Amino acid sequence: MPRTTRVLRTRTALLALAVLAVPLAPSAAAAPPSPSPQEGAVTRKLPVVSPTPQHMARAGGDVPLARRAELVVGDGTDEVARKRVTETLRAHGVRDIDVRAKASGRAPLTVLLGPATRPDIAKALGGTKVPEQAEGYALRARHRTVALGGKDATGQFYAAQTLGQLITRGRIAGAEVSDFPSMPLRGSIEGFYGPPWTEAERLDQMDFLGDTKANTYVYAPKDDPYHRDKWREPYPADKLTELGKLIDRATANHVRFTFAVSPGGSICYSDPADVKALTAKLQAMYDLGVRSFSVPLDDISYTKWNCDADKAAFGEPGRGPAAKAQVGLLNTIQRDFIAQHEDANPLQMVPTEYGDLTDTAYKQTMRAELDGAVEVMWTGTDVVPPEITNSQAEKAAELFGRKVFVWDNYPVNDFARTKGRLLLAPYDKRESGLSGHLSGIVSNPMNQEGASKLAVFTMNDFSWNDHGYERARSGRQAALYLAGGDERVADAVQTFVDLNHAAPTFGETNWQPQSPVLGPKLDAFWKRYESDPAGAVRALLPTVREIGKVPAVLRSGVPDELFLHDAKQWLDATELWGSALEHGLAALSFAQEGDDAGAARERASMESLVKRARAITVDPAEHHQVGPVKIADPYLDEFVAGVQERA
Repeated sequence: MPRTTRVLRTRTALLALAVLAVPLAPSAAAAPPSPSPQEGAVTRKLPVVSPTPQHMARAGGDVPLARRAELVVGDGTDEVARKRVTETLRAHGVRDIDVRAKASGRAPLTVLLGPATRPDIAKALGGTKVPEQAEGYALRARHRTVALGGKDATGQFYAAQTLGQLITRGRIAGAEVSDFPSMPLRGSIEGFYGPPWTEAERLDQMDFLGDTKANTYVYAPKDDPYHRDKWREPYPADKLTELGKLIDRATANHVRFTFAVSPGGSICYSDPADVKALTAKLQAMYDLGVRSFSVPLDDISYTKWNCDADKAAFGEPGRGPAAKAQVGLLNTIQRDFIAQHEDANPLQMVPTEYGDLTDTAYKQTMRAELDGAVEVMWTGTDVVPPEITNSQAEKAAELFGRKVFVWDNYPVNDFARTKGRLLLAPYDKRESGLSGHLSGIVSNPMNQEGASKLAVFTMNDFSWNDHGYERARSGRQAALYLAGGDERVADAVQTFVDLNHAAPTFGETNWQPQSPVLGPKLDAFWKRYESDPAGAVRALLPTVREIGKVPAVLRSGVPDELFLHDAKQWLDATELWGSALEHGLAALSFAQEGDDAGAARERASMESLVKRARAITVDPAEHHQVGPVKIADPYLDEFVAGVQERA
């Protein structure tokens, strides 16, 4: 299917919220309930909420839903949050919602929504702490009243998100929640090489970011000519219309649409005309509704100037002079453009030296002269770092003279060692406590937007509450999100993740391993096979059959059409590999029984299926790296070789 003809996912953002209300194992944020006998408290475990709240505990008995409810709003109530609460209640059977300015006291359910300082909300919150941090919220569900109080409008929206996750089996969990993001900036950056996302994918991404309490999307597609090569030229009218729709969708999800323009490949820093052209580009986007801007200066050379005038102004090309020129441009944009628009957020930039911890003349100039308001992005100790630790982040903050904003190149698959791969593993190897050293984390996702959600879901969980992040729980929640809340489908999602778990670096090793579940099972199979062939086959057969069923379960059970489109080739290959593995086990069984003909027949079937699986390639409309899809490598190839050797 050509990328331009894709359709939006059929489920609504509301459904995406509701699926997360499936009760799972207790977590740090979901403490065991403290029943209150006088209130008839329900002692069920609190539902798991994603991202993990800073504090969540039992406040009393569950609040039953009814067909009628009052939604009390005021002048300070966020309209998007009001709409989300209404949709959530209706999705759970509340048909008559009376939106009013004051509670009547007679409704079977009253929901108070607005600023946490509003008197009725403050009273209903009781002792529930209201966070001081931006985008924070407090929620309390008790008796027949639910209070949703935000520190600001976005906090109200996030409170509404959490409400949707607290509803199970016709009841709102009797919980108190005090919550806020640990990192101010969280989300994704469309910054990969290769085919950019389609309009449908970008709109879908805005809904996804809203669902996961992420507030940042950076528009920086390398293959958009008006972002990079043609940065001086205004966008055509049709492209502006498309961007306008995207900005509106971002706003509707409390996501900051951050417009990035990358002039470093051709700009003459000392030419006022180029500075004017850059400012005009930003102004056009401001007029369209953008309030966040970025000037990436990555992937360019500082060993040459783009014009002779820069040599005269800054000297021979080099680290220090390049930084001097860049700082001059960035400070001008921050002070003469950003600061002159009072509702604009601080400028963001990507330095040319974005992936190391070496102190250089470039970084020395940056930390000494760059305006303190400018956000500086950093990818870690390498373009794709195997880990990010507190000490590394602290050092980066020291080198750039401020907390850094991490551009994490995961799950991006635009470099050679990711060819043929989907990168689906939950976020890992990023140390708890990074919120003390970072201003935020954004994911650089895959060219496949729908398939990126599994990893980015967990990244947004981490950046919201890095101290409370539990990888296994977050991975399960991501699977449930994709599965529409269906436990069986979520199981299949996690099996598919295991087959596509590898996360390569630019070096020879992966920073996340391939198939950490299947790999050890196959190793154990061959070890047992030497002494107990029949027992080994019996033990492995359920796993093999489970793999073979995954494609059908996902195709029938996952409501996200964009994900299914992105994963098509890998699902096709998984189906073939599952059948091949089962024929391989049959070949081994026949060989053990001395039935050479049966073994040969089954081995031939296995080899035919493997040949077909290996012939499946990445869709060139999806990706610039076209080649065979890779699944559970090298384990599947090793299994085939083992069968060929023994049968």
